[in-house]
Amino acid sequence: MKTVFHPSDSRGYANHGWLEARHSFSFASWYQPDRLHFGALRVLNDDIIQGGMGFGTHPHDNMEIVTIPLKGDLEHKDSMGNSAVIREGDIQVMSAGTGVQHSEYNNSPDKEINLFQLWLFPNKQNVKPRYDQLPIRSLHQKNEFFQILSPSANDQGVWIHQDAWMHILDADQDQSFDYVLQSPENGVYLIVIEGEVEVDNQTLFRRDAIGIWETDKLTVKTKTDAELLLVQVPMLQLS
Repeated sequence: MKTVFHPSDSRGYANHGWLEARHSFSFASWYQPDRLHFGALRVLNDDIIQGGMGFGTHPHDNMEIVTIPLKGDLEHKDSMGNSAVIREGDIQVMSAGTGVQHSEYNNSPDKEINLFQLWLFPNKQNVKPRYDQLPIRSLHQKNEFFQILSPSANDQGVWIHQDAWMHILDADQDQSFDYVLQSPENGVYLIVIEGEVEVDNQTLFRRDAIGIWETDKLTVKTKTDAELLLVQVPMLQLS
């Protein structure tokens, strides 16, 4: 088993006034050569967007983009003709493929939004762009890992063009859980949304993260009530 520990305060930080952003991996002006990605996971941004503000129309291509609002609702518009509100407790996925433009706004004038946005390298290039979203609350299971994303359109949750899985654990204090990987070639990047847990003898607090690979399973022990996001990805070797 190999591990890498990313304390919350080791993340990149930028405050643009309307946007307060924390980066688990190199992003924009924050560059760390040892934190370019975790396997196929390229970006995990923890963003706070002030009321009435947002990201104007901008392009993406050949990336799988996943957005999870933790607090507040985000308005999305894109060049595929989609216009939707991604609500707190939803998961949204956009396969950028051959190219797409989109905007994301907080249309509430006086409430901030906090969201996770993740980018994953796809396993297919130049696919037709696509969009989907789903309420996580419809999948929620207490005290067990529940799946919110997979490689299969026929499986639970949304799907992407990558052999990746995402699970959430919403657990009570003093519980122990084994998470089994789909493949020995995969790794898991785990971030604590709220609470305190122990993973592989490493204590993690709110927004701490740990990457684990070269193992077939990991054990999570909850020290308090806790909520976690686990992102299982192929451990790609990228230049």
